[in-house]
Amino acid sequence: MVQENLHSIQKRIEEACVRAGRKRTEVTLIAVSKTKPLALIEEAAEAGQRDFGENKVQEILEKEPQRPDLSWHMIGHLQRNKVRQVIDKVELIHSVDSLRLAEQIEQEAAKLQREVPVLLEVNVAEEESKFGFRLSELLEAVLSISKLPHVKIQGLMTIAPNVEEAEENRLIFRKLYQVFVDIRSKNIDNVTMSVLSMGMTGDFEIAIEEGSTMIRVGTGIFGTR
Repeated sequence: MVQENLHSIQKRIEEACVRAGRKRTEVTLIAVSKTKPLALIEEAAEAGQRDFGENKVQEILEKEPQRPDLSWHMIGHLQRNKVRQVIDKVELIHSVDSLRLAEQIEQEAAKLQREVPVLLEVNVAEEESKFGFRLSELLEAVLSISKLPHVKIQGLMTIAPNVEEAEENRLIFRKLYQVFVDIRSKNIDNVTMSVLSMGMTGDFEIAIEEGSTMIRVGTGIFGTR
């Protein structure tokens, strides 16, 4: 089941890339394995899936030691008091949503003498229920966080609104892509702006058409929780 689903998602990614005139290699698929048992992750790994996303630190601590050969991504809200536990276990933290969190990552990363790649989470639609920087605050946040030597801003992430029709999120994705390109053009030290993480099971094709380089798909691969 998981392998068939993965195959189907991969095909849809390829088709979206063709429509957008992009190369398939420009888009990384993160399989969102939160709440899923290791057996299903193993099944996906056997089908060639390498990147897995988790929402909770506890799940990363349980799963990563069993499959340290896979790339683990922290995609959920990260509390400052949990930073120390996770920074040496993940490939990328997608959800840096405040300067205070970035400073905590800096503090813990300095102790380990390692650089931690992060994405800044942007609340494009300014939904009250979601974390993230507003577009109006983003450049200032990038400039402040870029001064932290052990925190490496690799790009941006957003969770688009939950909508009936995926097409409704096109403008959200387009707006963030424009900001992403704009910040990249400023060539800020310590900021690469190479990753744009946007698009989930319901809208990843639209996100790819609008420039996403990383999509996070859970239900489409593992079924409903």
